[in-house]
Amino acid sequence: MDFAPYQDTAPEHERALSPPPPPPRRSSSRSPVATSPQLNRSSTDPFSTSALPPPSHFGGSAAGFGGPDVEGGRLNVNLFETSLPIRLDYEAMLAYLLLPPAGGVILLVMEHKSDYVRFHAWQSSLLFAVVFIIHLVFSFSKVISWLLFVGDLLLIGFLSLHAYRDADTLDRFEVPFFGRIASSFVDDE
Repeated sequence: MDFAPYQDTAPEHERALSPPPPPPRRSSSRSPVATSPQLNRSSTDPFSTSALPPPSHFGGSAAGFGGPDVEGGRLNVNLFETSLPIRLDYEAMLAYLLLPPAGGVILLVMEHKSDYVRFHAWQSSLLFAVVFIIHLVFSFSKVISWLLFVGDLLLIGFLSLHAYRDADTLDRFEVPFFGRIASSFVDDE
């Protein structure tokens, strides 16, 4: 029975055989001496590199495991690829560093490939639009305005640091309430 359809011959013909057992020794008073078996390096040795078939033997295609992608036309999908000529982690940081919420809106318009960057752009736009409205409401008090401004800077630094660090694993750091909305927007696109 041949369960591997990609093999030309049955594996029993190419399998490395164990060395034959040594002939039985006659008992003697001396202790047995341990000897290592002789290695027989022949052309049927499965561990020699010359016995391995070339990679084209298995698929005949350079596209991967058996041919093109199921969806067709998406052979070069890269989760870390962006529309802009900027690295993914820098682009996600820019969603918070480019005058929020305007930077998020600019990235939403210009970025079409990376869901990670679009999530941070949505989150930045939603969160800092509400923060801007809060600033307008409390603009009568200088103390509250300055406290909100310092809070904004800390929030921008915290979120941009998370966007930069989590870009390696594409984890999304979600701010309560706004993060879930941003995720649903990106997932629905």
